[in-house]
Amino acid sequence: MERRLLLVFALTFVVVIASQWILKKYQPTAPQTTQQAAPLQAPAAPAASAPSPTASSPASRAASRLPSRSTKPATELTPKLVGQLVPQQAANETETVVENELYRITFSNRGGQVKSWILKQFTDDKGGELELVNSAAADLYGYPLSLWTYDETLRNKLNSALFVVSPAGKVSAPAEISFDYSDGDVAVHKTLKFDHTYVVQVQTSVQVNGSDISAFPMWPAGFGDSTSASGFAAGKIEYQNPSTIERLAIKKISSGGTVQGPFHWAGISDQYFAAVFLPGDSQTTALVTLRNALNVPRDPKNPAGEKLKVEVLGAAVGNLEGATSEQLYVGPKSLSVLQSIPVPAIGGTEPDLHALVDYGWLGVIARPLFVWLKWTYVHIVHNWGWAIMIQTLIINLALLPLRVSQMKSMLKMQRVAPQIKSIQEKYKKYSMRDPRKQPMNEEISALYKKEGVNPAGGCLPLIIQMPFLFAYYRMLGVALELRHAPWVWVHDLSSPDPLHLLPVAIIVTMLFMQKTTPQAGMDPAQQKMMNFMMPMMLGIISWNLAAGLCLYWSVGNLIAIVQQSVMNRTELGREMREMMEKRARKAAK
Repeated sequence: MERRLLLVFALTFVVVIASQWILKKYQPTAPQTTQQAAPLQAPAAPAASAPSPTASSPASRAASRLPSRSTKPATELTPKLVGQLVPQQAANETETVVENELYRITFSNRGGQVKSWILKQFTDDKGGELELVNSAAADLYGYPLSLWTYDETLRNKLNSALFVVSPAGKVSAPAEISFDYSDGDVAVHKTLKFDHTYVVQVQTSVQVNGSDISAFPMWPAGFGDSTSASGFAAGKIEYQNPSTIERLAIKKISSGGTVQGPFHWAGISDQYFAAVFLPGDSQTTALVTLRNALNVPRDPKNPAGEKLKVEVLGAAVGNLEGATSEQLYVGPKSLSVLQSIPVPAIGGTEPDLHALVDYGWLGVIARPLFVWLKWTYVHIVHNWGWAIMIQTLIINLALLPLRVSQMKSMLKMQRVAPQIKSIQEKYKKYSMRDPRKQPMNEEISALYKKEGVNPAGGCLPLIIQMPFLFAYYRMLGVALELRHAPWVWVHDLSSPDPLHLLPVAIIVTMLFMQKTTPQAGMDPAQQKMMNFMMPMMLGIISWNLAAGLCLYWSVGNLIAIVQQSVMNRTELGREMREMMEKRARKAAK
């Protein structure tokens, strides 16, 4: 019995040893990256209220797009993180400064984020350095190039950790800096490459327990250039997808809402500057919209005074399937600069980064006007104010034939006015709904045709001039070159005239223009009232408009007065004046 037991134990031992060797030889190889142990819980954020049908809940979108197993070797995705089990973090907070001729960027190793982003070729409203990081908003809602994750706990951890930075200190572009952090469970790597342009190459990757996590680089809290409520109101979230360019209204933006790509570019902008991400892999890219509230002084000159609640917009753009590689443009919304930035094409519409300069629905007029204005500035007179005056003179001279046509049309209207009044008297006993009144319009139309009168002819020059005026208004509101551009006593042609002399000039020139321009078919008493009320209303409207627009408007009025004075001395003009005076004498009797 004992021998049999010993034999059984011996055979069992041999079988166990042999089975271990056999199983090890034929079992499947382990995958290079393990499945995520526990999915991160996304916050219950509301769905993005964007005009794109791809907008959805951030949690559901992330859950549907995050893969359970990496499609690339881990060494290819995150070369510095694989096998990194030893904690890697700095002992204290330090700063790294990257500088070229265009900017000076100050990074903190706490979160590997930007504390200051200064554009060296621009100044703020006080003449100091232009700081794009709004410290008040950033302290509350995050600094540029911090990371967005759908797990708020992880997000706070990533953006407060002390990264190991290499190199440290002051660095001159072109350069590359990296930030690394690991605590054994979470490993983060950031690489930033700088050259001589406004574009920064950004690469980020985050792993939790060896699995890749979506973590989007972001610009979360507006621009430092926004120092007032009106400045924040100019903020927008914009993107270009294969079919169109979208500019999201504030009321359609929810904080934490996700809009799926593909995108040519996506980011935020204000009146003159932009922070726009250019994805490396547009097909797996998503935009997370950020919207928060901030109290700012009603009067920037009195920070301790009354506060206003404003909306602060931000954007995070990255890869839904793990590591992110993209470019970030942070700079001016200048056509010449934007057109020099290469944007990857993804099919559909051509990439159009200069569409960040929003000329509105009159862009077909406003953009050529600006190109012409800039040519005048560069080649004729090196001052934007005088360039506006030269352009205004040329535009008004080009419209002179229309003004002559307007006078001829008004004269013909005055000639047939008695006959029209006679026809109207004949049918005045009938109501407007009475079918017997219909022949009146037919008789008037026949009279117009016989005398060659076009009732709309007198309005044509005004109709043609109005789009130019609106386009000029839009152009001056977005033309970076006119920002802080001086002219005589005006220090900034894109802002209201500090002395309000140009709005007063509009009122005065309008009064003279109304007085010298013949107005057919209007009662003298009504004409006197309109001659006073119209200039006053336009003066009030122009009181806080951009000085450049007021300059264009007042100079245009002055040129029109000169043109009208000359035309009043022609045979056509004298005939019109005589007819108007005769009509006024008859009305007085």
